Order: sequence, then C-alpha cells, then structure tokens
Amino acid sequence: MKTVVILLLASAELLTTEAAFALTWTQTGAPQMSWWSVACSADGTKLVAVVPYASAIYTSADSGVTWTSNAVPSIEWWSVASSADGTRLIAASSYGNSALYRSTNSGASWASNNVPDYPWFSVASSADGVKLVAVTSGGQLTGPIYTSADSGATWVSNNVPKDHWESVACSADGTKLIAAAIIDYYTSTNAGATWASNGMPSVTWGAVASSADGTKLVAAVITSGTHRIFTSTNSGANWVTNNASVGRVAAVTSSADGVVMTAVEQNRIWYTTNSGAAWASNNITGLWQGAASSADGSKLVAASGSPGGIWISQTTPTPALSLQPSNTNLMVSWTVPSTNFVLQQSSDLFSWAAVTGTPALNLSSLQEEIVVVPTNNSGFYRLKTP
Repeated sequence: MKTVVILLLASAELLTTEAAFALTWTQTGAPQMSWWSVACSADGTKLVAVVPYASAIYTSADSGVTWTSNAVPSIEWWSVASSADGTRLIAASSYGNSALYRSTNSGASWASNNVPDYPWFSVASSADGVKLVAVTSGGQLTGPIYTSADSGATWVSNNVPKDHWESVACSADGTKLIAAAIIDYYTSTNAGATWASNGMPSVTWGAVASSADGTKLVAAVITSGTHRIFTSTNSGANWVTNNASVGRVAAVTSSADGVVMTAVEQNRIWYTTNSGAAWASNNITGLWQGAASSADGSKLVAASGSPGGIWISQTTPTPALSLQPSNTNLMVSWTVPSTNFVLQQSSDLFSWAAVTGTPALNLSSLQEEIVVVPTNNSGFYRLKTP
C-alpha cells in the first residue's frame, strides 16, 4: 500500500503582528440614545442593541452603518443575546412588565416567551440559538435561573438557589454555563440541569463572558473593595488577575478562542490579546454599558449609556488554519472571520487557486470547516482576502 505524505503550509494573507493595544473606535449610525446592552453575530455583521429608558430594540445588518427600530412592547429592555448567524435573538426586560422576548428573523418580529414576571437582568444564547439561559435582576432582588432548550418556546427553572444574579454566559454549544451573583458564582456543565457553587470569599461577581468551548472565562470582580478583571482557563475552577486598575466594569467579552477579551467601564475600554495576562485601555469618553465581540475578536462593539451611541473597532483579522489529516483527505478549519477570506491551495507555493466548495460552520467551536482532497503528495493552503 502506498503511503501518501501530506506536507502542509497554512498561512493568512495580510498577516500582521499581534493586535496592538491602541484600538481605533468609530461611531456607528445608531441613534444617540442611552444604550445598555449589545450583541452581534459571529462575524460581527449583524448587531442588536437595547435601550431601557426609551423602551426600544434596534438591529443592524451592516455592522452598524444603518439601524432599524423593531416593533416591540414599550417596556424597559435590559439585555440581549444573539445566535452565531444573527437570526435568533433573545431580549430581556428588567422592570415594567418584565418579560423575555425572542425573534427568529433577526428582529423583524418578536414573540413573548411567557415566563414569570421577574426582573430579567441578563441572557445568553448558544451559537445555534436553541439553548438559552436567563437570570433575574441583581441589586436588592433575588430570583432563579431559567433555561430553554427550544429557542425560548418553553422555559424551566433550574435547581439553583435564588440569588442576586448579575450576569450569565455560555459556551457555543450551550452546555457550559456560568452565572455570576453578588457574592457567589455558579457553573453548569449540562445546560443548566445541575449547578455547582464556586464561591470565593470577599469577592463580588459582575459581568462574565466565555470562550466557545467554555474553558476560558473573563469576569468583572470586586475584591476587598477594589475592582479587578479575573480570568480562568479551566471553566471557572481557578481564577487569576493581573491587577489592572479598573473601575466599575459593566460588560466583558471574549473571542471564540478566549485570546481576545474586552471590558468596558466609564471613559475606558480595556483590551487584551493574551487571554488576560496583560491589559491596556483606550481612554474614550462615555459611560460604557454594553459590549460584544466577533468570534475572531477583530471586530469589537461598545455601547454607551451616556452621552449615548454605539461604537465599533475593526482590526485586520489574521485567521490561523487548523489542519487535521484523515486518511488521504484533510479537514481545514479556521475561526469565523470578521472580514471575508477565501481558502486557496497550491502545490508549489507559486500558483494558487481557490478551493471549491463552501465551508460549513461548526456551531460548537465557531470554526469554518471544509474537507479537501489533496491532489499531490504535498500541498499548501492559505486564506486570502478576496
């Protein structure tokens, strides 16, 4: 039997050094309103944002250039989450006829989820928009955690104590969850069927975000009266902080691989490109309340409560190819990019041709995947902007 040896080169055109800390932020076409929460699709093209005091939900299908006000009840919208393709959305109202509403058409229409009248404070969605989790308001109120396994058509209350819940996040497949409360945080590895307490003494938990696989986490924490950003690389079993001097962080984000993270507070947006080992900030005026990230971490979104507005930072993505040989075939994959790329192949590194076929999105990893059949004993692959 002949053994075929496949020699592969993976590269990305426009390759740059690690993203710099100094980000450039551009205001989108969103109205000058008091924005509170924002979410985006995996490629960062479709956006959804809520305004509590104007009782409005807005969506954008062009990375924030234009926005559409959605027809929703006049209640105080507090949190929003999106599926990877931006079609399935979940929005939570915290006060005044509190409710959870869902959309299956990128916000064109919304339907009530018929949940109890709790002040819903934070929501999260799996990449396919099927598994959802919602927690009730923090502050002086306590409440349960609810999950849905059918895109919000029905909800169940989980066996977890009522608490002052502040934020919730989940892995791309919706199985790994983390819910942060004022004096504790809980994690689940089975989509919320069971939960485990992971309290840390003298720590107040705030905003949380998760990588696609649920192993890398980022959280806003108050310890000994001081605000800090904590990160975990083992699904919340252990946490570390680099002691960056932050203020009250309102929202945090993570890229799919957990390498690029952001944290927003008043007049500063924090940014890391090494999973939280080092943080730097952009001093940019605004009471920043919401944040979102594309899967590759190259498109970041920040929502301002005052003076209002939604801003975007776009850096050049440098997707890395993952190559997994299987017999004589090859699985090529890369994180969903925030800019279009075309997969090309070559047998000599001089002549390149586009790979035929359409990549499929793996909703568990937020990776584009395509199976290729090498035509020679050696082959080279790269991603190139069109």
